Amino acid sequence: MTSDTKKVVGLGGLVALVVGAMVGTGVFDLPKNMAEGAGGLAIIIAWVITAVGMLALGYSFLNLSNRRPELEGGVFSYAREGFGEFWGFSNAWAYWLSALLGNVAYAVGLLSAVQYFLPDSIKIFAGTGPTILGIVVASVVLWLVQMLIVAGVKQAAFVNIVVTIAKAIPLILFAICVVFAFNFHTFSANFLGGLKSISWAADVGKMPSILTQVKSTMMATLWSFIGIEGAVLFSSRARNKKDVGKATIIGLLGVIVLYMIFTISSLGVMSQANIAAIDSFPATATILKTIVGNWGAAVINAGVIISISGAWLAWTLFGTETPYLAAKQGLFPAIFGKLNKRDTPVFSLTLSTIIVQVFLVLVYFAISAYKFGYTMCSSAILLPYAFSAFFQVKYMIKTRDITKGRVAQIVIGLIASLYAIWLLYGAGLSVMAFTCLLFIPGVIVFIVHRIKQGFKPVMKIYEWVFATALSALGVWGLIMVLNGSLELFSSF
Repeated sequence: MTSDTKKVVGLGGLVALVVGAMVGTGVFDLPKNMAEGAGGLAIIIAWVITAVGMLALGYSFLNLSNRRPELEGGVFSYAREGFGEFWGFSNAWAYWLSALLGNVAYAVGLLSAVQYFLPDSIKIFAGTGPTILGIVVASVVLWLVQMLIVAGVKQAAFVNIVVTIAKAIPLILFAICVVFAFNFHTFSANFLGGLKSISWAADVGKMPSILTQVKSTMMATLWSFIGIEGAVLFSSRARNKKDVGKATIIGLLGVIVLYMIFTISSLGVMSQANIAAIDSFPATATILKTIVGNWGAAVINAGVIISISGAWLAWTLFGTETPYLAAKQGLFPAIFGKLNKRDTPVFSLTLSTIIVQVFLVLVYFAISAYKFGYTMCSSAILLPYAFSAFFQVKYMIKTRDITKGRVAQIVIGLIASLYAIWLLYGAGLSVMAFTCLLFIPGVIVFIVHRIKQGFKPVMKIYEWVFATALSALGVWGLIMVLNGSLELFSSF
């Protein structure tokens, strides 16, 4: 731990950071996102896989934070410790990108929810994306969050606790309503999937395999769970190191139960076809409206606004803390590690805010603004999650600690690793290729930084191979966007 980092966040604050980061916009549209490609059976299987995979990843974070508490920053510190400087930097870069892109998705979701309460004469969101006025509004919020965090991380963490408690109200209300309104006949009607009104493949109405259905849910579930590592990232500011692991598991278990209730019970309120056909965000507003009336939609949209406020704040904290910690460990340029008198890394925060601002302008041209944000965010974070799982396996195999539970920890790491590989498969090569485009500036920064540090050679041969491969995939992703084979943006 660095001497200039104060321990200001307790167990409640860490749990709030984990829950606040995970429960953003994803949960409010999760029933629709899963119903579009899967029936009841596939969704149940998907949740079993996700629960096992995420718990394995969560317990890996718990184990590593307890055994290697000196590795502050977690998700990229593990990659550096286990696989070298290049992979440590790449994981820090990927996690930073994920945090920034996640805030872009939150901005879009916030505008959509606020639009519900505005008159038709005022448009900040139309169709599948924000208007120019919406971009301006989102930009104002973005810089207000910047000002809040400049006031101090401790104050921002306290605000996040309050927001997390407040947004729990509409979520609990929805969960109670769908459980009591659950109808088994509605739920069982398309239990195996294969609705003719939904096209999963070229042959509309042809029942897809259960594997295909389960795969279709993976990116949606991943987006809903991003933030599981939040307490680990803030381990340097925790009052008690043991609280880091506790907060991770407490937050994760609570969120898993909540998500399962949301998606499975919703299929007993509305048919799979009707949920999949909902054309407005958030889908849970429409579902609750069918149960209790118009006020239900208003409550959910208000919940989205509150929820995004917390998630946006939490992920701005994560996006600020990542370059700061990377700089303290020598992975990023030293300027990212400078603090103001309130212990806030101002340069890291300001540059992060500027990058999000650029993406907010770019997202105006996206075909589906919200999908662009959460898809890119989810694909970027796959690298840090995978390397954390790989390090869990490597460390537990090589450690001389033969205490009880070592074999179990290896198995947990293997499960988390397999789950990470499954997620990479579910993301798809084309999306991952475009995400790699954002790694190219990172490779340049890493090379320049290593030269300034006086390292010779700058990288090992195998690191040059990986860096070249990532850059080549990024160029391929750009080509696919330009030739229209990967449709992300409309014409400028």
